[in-house]
Amino acid sequence: MDINRRDFLQIAMALGLIGATGTGTNLFAGEVGKERIKNLTFHDIVDFEATGSATLLHICDLHAHIKPLYWREPSTLISAKNLVGTPGFICGESFEKYYGIEVGSLDQYFDTHNNFELLAKKFGKMGGIAHMKPIIEHIKKERGEKNVLLLDSGDTWQGTAVALKTQGEAIVDAQNYLGVDVMVGHWEFTYGKERVMELIEKLNGEFISQNVLDNDPFSDTFEESVFPPYTIKEIGGSKIGIIGQSFPFTSTANPKRFTENWSFALRHESLQEHVNHLRTKESVDCVVLLSHDGFSVDQELAKKVKGVDFILSGHTHDPSPKPIVINDTVILIAGSHGKYIGRLDIEFKNKKVSNYHFKLMPVASNLIPADKAGERLISDAYKPFDKELNEVLGTTKGLLYKRDTFYSTFDALIGQAIQAKMKSDIVFTPGYRWGTTLLPNDKILKDNVYEMTAITYPEVYTFELKGSVIAKLMEDITDNVFNANPLLQQGGDMSRLTGANYSIKISAKSGERISDFKIGGKPLDPKKTYRVSSWGGNLQSAGENLEKATPAVYEVVSDYIRQQKVVDISMKPNVKVLDFDCGCPPKGAKC
Repeated sequence: MDINRRDFLQIAMALGLIGATGTGTNLFAGEVGKERIKNLTFHDIVDFEATGSATLLHICDLHAHIKPLYWREPSTLISAKNLVGTPGFICGESFEKYYGIEVGSLDQYFDTHNNFELLAKKFGKMGGIAHMKPIIEHIKKERGEKNVLLLDSGDTWQGTAVALKTQGEAIVDAQNYLGVDVMVGHWEFTYGKERVMELIEKLNGEFISQNVLDNDPFSDTFEESVFPPYTIKEIGGSKIGIIGQSFPFTSTANPKRFTENWSFALRHESLQEHVNHLRTKESVDCVVLLSHDGFSVDQELAKKVKGVDFILSGHTHDPSPKPIVINDTVILIAGSHGKYIGRLDIEFKNKKVSNYHFKLMPVASNLIPADKAGERLISDAYKPFDKELNEVLGTTKGLLYKRDTFYSTFDALIGQAIQAKMKSDIVFTPGYRWGTTLLPNDKILKDNVYEMTAITYPEVYTFELKGSVIAKLMEDITDNVFNANPLLQQGGDMSRLTGANYSIKISAKSGERISDFKIGGKPLDPKKTYRVSSWGGNLQSAGENLEKATPAVYEVVSDYIRQQKVVDISMKPNVKVLDFDCGCPPKGAKC
């Protein structure tokens, strides 16, 4: 965090996590280091150089994780060569170098996969609404409650068992507890149109989106905005216009049935119109875009739309300690899963933004005393489901993590479970970015399985596909993930495969990236018919002889872990990248 870098390095040294030279030779600080952690104060987290009169607090991609969790950042984060090593596509050592992060620091733990297991034992879990609340309340007390807004970039209502089982209501309760003023959406829409509207009624804040239109030709509101496109808030004596931007690819990334007759798109032309209206007709002092486009897409959007002061981004889960500035638009993003609260202080002069100050505040839950009301809210939400969710299914021998471009151990576990149940040749698991992390030797609870699979369309489908169709599907998926134009990337990482392995050359032409594709250790036969299982997407629509049995993925995985008792998932991926020598390349792609 740019303002508090010195403080965090001093804290890390005091903990014995790094030596005075910053070489990381003293990562094992033993009991002394653990004891010193207790001496960290709340001030070390919230320390900030206040600026101006207005404060925007920003959260994104909570994915319904209202309790603290472990969350490991990716050890492979690769895109097209022109994007690799740029904000949104940086990880590991490249991230540390780009942002000036020291080995063993709290920043390293929150922002990278490096030394994750060691630092997890030192610093403990992250996030949790009961630990976010004290930060928010501290800032409101410091700045004055009327001078602070809490903005949420979406992907908030979905991702855990308690969210799924209450159809999002428990998470709206959590938002109301935190004091969310304005939000946009993406996974929220997978509860269906009617439920979305019900939850918006329960939300104390506003739900806005300029890019979701009524597409029903028989409707009285045909081609009009489904939600208010913007809102105007007066804080700190200034007038701020906030425009909403929900995920533009919702109807293709998720089943269309949930948003039938709603049209989603980027709509930068209408966005420009709203910016102009707020500037000229409403005379706002500042325009903020509250977005769920994704960090790289919003960087491209800033090149197309003029007059936006700040974009508060979401969707891609990136932590970005420093702002990105493009054509005078400042782009900020606050990680995921409640790990961070972004604080943006704004100073105005002559009805314009004259200065700003930003910091990501780490929600290091072991270092922040829990708010009692938040603990009660969590307890009440989970209580009806405690018996099911607290069941110990087994233990994990190694690290179970989610986020990665090609492969993760939690996804491998899901794929193995499905393959064992459905007797498939190959299993496709979606490249969702949300989930959780379990440390080696941790117990695996039923709750943890839901944290990886809690969606409203959990069916596992089994069907037949020709080898030639599988090959084409993989090239199509690859073109989406690695397209050189961020505006043509519809989100998510590569689909994970079980029962198969392949090589990939990302810089190759579209349709020619994948080679040496094998299923069951044998080369893919274009003419052969394979038994395929998938979940969380629409792959079954391309198949033939669809089986009637469609068990819920969380039950399939839970049964498998019960049978195995101890799971031991390899950290070695089943994908070989031919044109990159490491998983976290810097700009220029030379590792």
